[in-house]
Amino acid sequence: MFTLQIHTVDFPQPLPTTVATTSSAAHSPNPNTNLSSLSLSELRGIAHLFRHLPSATTIANPIARTTTVFIVAVPNYLSPDDFLLFCGTHIADFSHVLFLKNDGIEHSYSVLINLVNQLAADGFYCSFNGKRFRPTEAEICHVYFIQSVEYAESAHIASTPPAGYTELPTCPVCLERLDQDTSGIQSTLCDHSFQCSCVSKWTYLACQVCRLCQQQDERPTCSECGTLKNLCVCLICGFVGCGRYEKRHAIKHWSDVAHHYSLELETQQIWDYVGDKYVHRLNQSKGDGKLVTVNSRCTAVDGECTTCGYDEDSSFSGALFTSKVDSIVDEYNNLLASQLEAQRQHYESLLAEAKSGKESSISRAVEKAVFSKMNDMQAKIEMYTEETKSVAERNQVLLKNQQFLQTKCKETEEREKLSLKSKDEKILDLKEQIRDLKVYVEAQRKLSNMGISDGKGGSVLSVESNQSSSNSRRRSKLGRRRN
Repeated sequence: MFTLQIHTVDFPQPLPTTVATTSSAAHSPNPNTNLSSLSLSELRGIAHLFRHLPSATTIANPIARTTTVFIVAVPNYLSPDDFLLFCGTHIADFSHVLFLKNDGIEHSYSVLINLVNQLAADGFYCSFNGKRFRPTEAEICHVYFIQSVEYAESAHIASTPPAGYTELPTCPVCLERLDQDTSGIQSTLCDHSFQCSCVSKWTYLACQVCRLCQQQDERPTCSECGTLKNLCVCLICGFVGCGRYEKRHAIKHWSDVAHHYSLELETQQIWDYVGDKYVHRLNQSKGDGKLVTVNSRCTAVDGECTTCGYDEDSSFSGALFTSKVDSIVDEYNNLLASQLEAQRQHYESLLAEAKSGKESSISRAVEKAVFSKMNDMQAKIEMYTEETKSVAERNQVLLKNQQFLQTKCKETEEREKLSLKSKDEKILDLKEQIRDLKVYVEAQRKLSNMGISDGKGGSVLSVESNQSSSNSRRRSKLGRRRN
């Protein structure tokens, strides 16, 4: 299955239908055919052709029939009027014809045709696919059934393949270099070898691949590193890079832009990066270095093609068979060597990844352990800081309590001292009173013994000094008590 994405430069311009009417009248057995519904237009832009990639469980089927057909390259010596005349009576089945012109390619243009039904599309395909535009010219008409057509103003969007698709070259020579399963072209009239005249007839100087194949005097170099060895050119954009045996810039180009097909300039063999195989029609003989076909054959009627130089000589057939075998052996040897190299690099990368992964895991584990230890130590430091702060606060409280208690204790001691002193004074006073009482009792006893009662008739001794001193002591004691 094929799909088409067009990077538009301007808007479609309508074309008059007078030529279509003239062509129909000249070729159609029914001159009353109505072509009023036919629409002709011209658009400037760049066409990108994409092919669906078959899965591993399905068989590739490049021809999926639709009512839309795309002609890759029509030579410029055919004007739009001449092309409609070339189509003949089939234009009666056309509903719309779009002439797509690329300003970067002056020698050809593309044509997109919508037909009225599937039967008409099948008839057009069988009539014109693989047909020469003119019997005397080498250019061939290549027709593709198109599943869908999309227009985009962005070059990046138009060149981006849909999911499951890969881009094919729009150069007819590069398309014929590919095998049938890749290009969808059943057969070719020429294998387009180095000195092939049909390539120069096409004058595909706009195609980077054809220019590199024809201009052998120039020595191409890798666009990245400048090496001259093992060069491959991209069939889609013409990028020149070194292969897998050098610095692999061609493979890097494929991984960057997803252009799957590249031509080895030395051997003229085409490699498919996705399928990981060769997809060309040609192999190079080890004996004489000539390019011989694998799955195509010259279809010239006279048995000898003036374009590609094929003939029916039996010796050449034997050499052709030998070169096929040698080229197949070389292909498989190269494929085996490349696969072994790819496997070696793959496992070396796995070992390097495992080593780096182990080192990174160890460093992560060490970093995690150090981080966890630092977090624990920080938490402990914060905890001890809080404890120190709380202990300091408790010490302040205890110091305040201690000062308060010391003050209270001093006051208590002073009160105790005063209390003891007052008690001592009271005891002393009581002792004096007891002594006075003893004196008084003794005096009364003596008086009673002398026969004097109540002191009548007796002499009174003067004890004023003692009494005044005793009274003064009492008054001082009473005064201290009051105080």
